[in-house]
Amino acid sequence: MQEKINQLLSNMTLREKAGLCTGATPWQTLTVERLGLKHITVSDGPHGVRRAVDPSQMINESYPATCFPVAATIVSSWDTELLEEMGQALADECIALDVDILLGPGNNIKRTPLCGRNFEYFSEDPTLAGEMAASLIRGIQSKGVGTSLKHFAVNNQETRRFTINAEVDERALHEIYLRGFEIAVKKGNPWTLMCAYNRVNGDYCSEHRYLLTNVLREQWGYEGFVMSDWGAVHDRVAAVKAGLELQMPGPAAHSVQAVIDAVETGELDEAILDQAVERLLKIILRAQETPKGTGSFDIEKHHALARRIASESMVLLKNDDNLLPLSGEETIAVIGTASQTPVFQGGGSSHINTTKVDSPWDMLKERAEVRYASGDSVTETVSQGEIEEAVVVAKDADVALLFIALPASIESEGYDRPNIHLTAQQEALILAVAQANPRTVVILNNGSAIDMRAWIDSVPAVLEAWLPGQAGAGAIIDILYGDVNPSGKLGETFPLKLSDTPAHFNFPGDDKEVRYGEGIYVGYRAYDEQERQVLFPFGYGLSYTQFEYSHLQLSSSSFALDETLQVSVDVTNTGKHAGKEIVQLYVHDAESRLKRPAKELKAFAKVALQPGETKTVTMKLDDRAFSYYDPAYGQWLVEAGDFDILVGRSSVELHLSAQVHIAEGTPLPSILNKESTLSDWMQDPRGEKIVQPMLDDMFGDDSSDTLGMDSMTFFQDLPLTVLIGFSGEANEKSPDEQVEDLLEDLNNDRTPVAGD
Repeated sequence: MQEKINQLLSNMTLREKAGLCTGATPWQTLTVERLGLKHITVSDGPHGVRRAVDPSQMINESYPATCFPVAATIVSSWDTELLEEMGQALADECIALDVDILLGPGNNIKRTPLCGRNFEYFSEDPTLAGEMAASLIRGIQSKGVGTSLKHFAVNNQETRRFTINAEVDERALHEIYLRGFEIAVKKGNPWTLMCAYNRVNGDYCSEHRYLLTNVLREQWGYEGFVMSDWGAVHDRVAAVKAGLELQMPGPAAHSVQAVIDAVETGELDEAILDQAVERLLKIILRAQETPKGTGSFDIEKHHALARRIASESMVLLKNDDNLLPLSGEETIAVIGTASQTPVFQGGGSSHINTTKVDSPWDMLKERAEVRYASGDSVTETVSQGEIEEAVVVAKDADVALLFIALPASIESEGYDRPNIHLTAQQEALILAVAQANPRTVVILNNGSAIDMRAWIDSVPAVLEAWLPGQAGAGAIIDILYGDVNPSGKLGETFPLKLSDTPAHFNFPGDDKEVRYGEGIYVGYRAYDEQERQVLFPFGYGLSYTQFEYSHLQLSSSSFALDETLQVSVDVTNTGKHAGKEIVQLYVHDAESRLKRPAKELKAFAKVALQPGETKTVTMKLDDRAFSYYDPAYGQWLVEAGDFDILVGRSSVELHLSAQVHIAEGTPLPSILNKESTLSDWMQDPRGEKIVQPMLDDMFGDDSSDTLGMDSMTFFQDLPLTVLIGFSGEANEKSPDEQVEDLLEDLNNDRTPVAGD
């Protein structure tokens, strides 16, 4: 392939090169007929193929395709193999519909439940998000269809998303907002990445050389190309220089000419443009190795897969007195417009023209004696008449099923949620129906966390069905009647109230900027740190059976860098139903130089068990599982010390623990300087060796009797220059000069020292 790339590149004119770096239409790249270079077609995703009938138009009708469950749903499956299977089905539809690259998955962190686009994103945790994104990417690309991992990076709100500047500190940037992308890039190797609209620390993502070149290519070794989100480019030449290869949408003659002019005037080195073109050609030619638009896909097979994925992803939040599963003998009150007009996907660029859609009402009619009341067709104000009608229907039934969906006016791409409540009508409806029928089940359709304080204690059962795709109704019925044992677990925390969320005081920012003041404390990391109660914790979900954990074992009690630690645990199904359990592994650092979260998810596995069956689940950890990003060194590092391995069924139900010791951490250079404090010197192994004799002379054995305090603790935050000045010792050199001598001694000591 490289020979062909070189041949094309050498024969392309400057205008053709610049044109290839800008879309020819809203959905296609440039065709160069004289060189035999064909265009490729991209399509919105990520949970379905929104292939435009007319690719020359930005917004127009799309071909029918399967609407699979959205990211907020599928992440709750915690099933990487299932996501690969979904990816393969998406690829089949891309091939049939003549699509070379599917725009997705979305991998931005759920910083706050208010983000209107949260339904397209996976999780508040970068490990879970990254692993799930990588799996979906592998599945799609295994069949010769590319992906575009998006939106890179720090795109966590819809409010002023085109211009807002996200101010985020270096550590949070790497540990929270880039880590999920890093995992997806290294384990999934997406053909393309899509930059975000927003600014990060002052620079637009489309012109962000640190993100697009320093991090993505130099640190992570990424070899694909970067495209813009639609309309994200502000300065085309600056974007090329930063590392953005493809501007979308097209046509954009002014951008093509800007690149040509920049090369001709010397503002842009043509070698940089050639590098961008080479990266584009590599992916274009790879995409054309798999013929597209020549087949069809199995509509019914994909619909059945969408149903299975949805059933694996729904989360049973509450089930008092084992109300669920239903026996099949009950009379059912079906309440809520979402039961007849299902809400199964979000609004915006990911909206799919479905091949078919199942209705809960139609499917329930086949299983039980049912009666219907709308209950919530009016959303702006409370309609007491509709509520009273629903109450009458509920009183006469054995069980009331309440289908409650957030309306598109509240949750969609393009705007953020004003709060995390249901509508006033929906909350009043739930309370009234629950009072009329104590056997009430609430089925939720939404893309992120909901405040349930007003009604959660009034209902015995709640099923979080998310936005489950076109076959979601069947999955709901499967779970309600026990055909499928629920196994989904939350990929995000459900707080008690909005004011508890860590980003509450810094969202959505002012007209120009939003500050990420919570730093690394996002989601469960923050609730752990504040010891704050939540409604439902990260990783939580119920089953119709029970599981026990035992025999946690580590492959070694010690760990060295570049090794792999194996963690195994036995899981037993102690209940009466076959089921699946999601085993979660968190790591706690006993002591570190910088403050770290109480625990962080580092591995997980899903296991299927028959009643009475025991299986051993094994997970692997590498050195990144124990590391954190240290801004002082500008890198990830592991410190020597003890680490706790915590295993259980959710972030707050960790049944077993074991400890591993790391004897030697990451080798680090000294970063001491003239402004370093006594504490800095004492924490540096070489620095401590140098200054300790001086401290012995200065303080002697103990000065507590003289000063009434511990001298080392009292003086630890003093710069060493100031401390030397306090000593009063006669010296021909100034304190600054004395510290310079100490630094010279330290720099002459080349012995590598591990972080501790």
